[in-house]
Amino acid sequence: MRFNDPAAALAQARLIYDNSIGHLRQAMQRYVAGEDLPGHARACYPFVRVQTDTVRRQASRESARLSYGFVAGTGRFETTLTRPDLFARYYLEQFTLLLDNHGVALEVGTSNQPIPVHFSFAESDHVEGSLSPQRRQLMRDVFDLPDLAAMDDGIANGTHEPRPGEAQPLSLFTAPRVDYSLQRLRHYTGTAPEHFQNFVLFTNYQFYIDEFIALGHAAMQDAASEYIAFVEPDNAVRLPQMPAYHLVRPDGSGISMVNIGVGPANAKTITDHIAVLRPHAWIMLGHCAGLRSSQQLGDYVLAHGYVREDHVLDEELPLWVPIPALAEIQVALASAVTEVTQLKGPELKRIMRTGTVASTDNRNWELLPDNGPQRRFSQSRAVALDMESATIAANGFRFRVPYGTLLCVSDKPLHGEIKLPGMANHFYRERVDQHLRIGIRALELLREQGIDQLHSRKLRSFAEVAFQ
Repeated sequence: MRFNDPAAALAQARLIYDNSIGHLRQAMQRYVAGEDLPGHARACYPFVRVQTDTVRRQASRESARLSYGFVAGTGRFETTLTRPDLFARYYLEQFTLLLDNHGVALEVGTSNQPIPVHFSFAESDHVEGSLSPQRRQLMRDVFDLPDLAAMDDGIANGTHEPRPGEAQPLSLFTAPRVDYSLQRLRHYTGTAPEHFQNFVLFTNYQFYIDEFIALGHAAMQDAASEYIAFVEPDNAVRLPQMPAYHLVRPDGSGISMVNIGVGPANAKTITDHIAVLRPHAWIMLGHCAGLRSSQQLGDYVLAHGYVREDHVLDEELPLWVPIPALAEIQVALASAVTEVTQLKGPELKRIMRTGTVASTDNRNWELLPDNGPQRRFSQSRAVALDMESATIAANGFRFRVPYGTLLCVSDKPLHGEIKLPGMANHFYRERVDQHLRIGIRALELLREQGIDQLHSRKLRSFAEVAFQ
């Protein structure tokens, strides 16, 4: 069906999706009950398609300023859709921009891409666990199971080549890829995807989470707070691998915070999955090793470049690809530091340095006998070292999510200042609360200035998908 009304197009996509999911759930219930189903139980995702024969755009002044919302040239463009309940606001904006930019109808229909039965379960469904091993093994004969070939990141990586006659992509992610990440988010963070907000903080220390929880509870006691809910992981006895906490605003523009733990593997994993939610920005707040003698414990480092020795994204994003600093994020972080610390000019420069951050996957890099890492860090002019920031920035670049990094110096291993218990406790008490408030304020500033200025063209190529 063809639509010139974005709301009607979204309603049709939702009708197709709901009918497909209903069909799969009903078939699965019958299968669990022991019934032999006639044939293969299959349902497919909805799709949206746009076709244009001109490169000319007729966008309004507001749409023309955006770096997304239009196709890269002439031809047929489409993508599969999932969870229109969760992505309603997002899909409605993308549909509206396509109509505004191109003035051609949107086509919405049922695709040929099967919905894996695992992605049809409601959050409270655990039907598969009641199956016998034999019935579980036979599921593949009756239902479509997740197919990794339909979930790769070729579009985001810039390596996707449509087959002859195949439409060009409208979105970075296909519906199965989105569904896969939605399932993983629940597993890794202990919270449902519905709770994630459009602005995200990452940290590598629980101390920051403890402060965020305290601020969240305080916001819930404040009648004047702009936040309407504070969501914590469901299982408080045994936290998930990377627990997430959410300060919720009615329009989804609140703040989510995730403790990613230590290491680039976790940093890549969680950003791989949060990226499908299309956040407006994510920022890393964590601790780092200061590499300059002039730095003091507790000083801040605002990253304007990254040395990538994390190795987890080398295949997806070659090392020769630069990861630029984004002016909007940099200005917001610097302004937040000034506002929270009440320092300016030379006094501000005394506690905050802008420079290159190196990220490594070797936690004990300083013990290597040949001093190779030290030499490379010196040659790169790095001022700080951690294990996660370059990964988060690089995945932000890869997935077109605005990113930034503000770190706090917690030790100086090259200068004999390693964290001792008493020093660490004092350091944490002095700096964690302030550092977190800076990160929150930076995201608030980004939200206040408007997202149309946030999604930079620096993150988009010359042959880009239309969806934000």
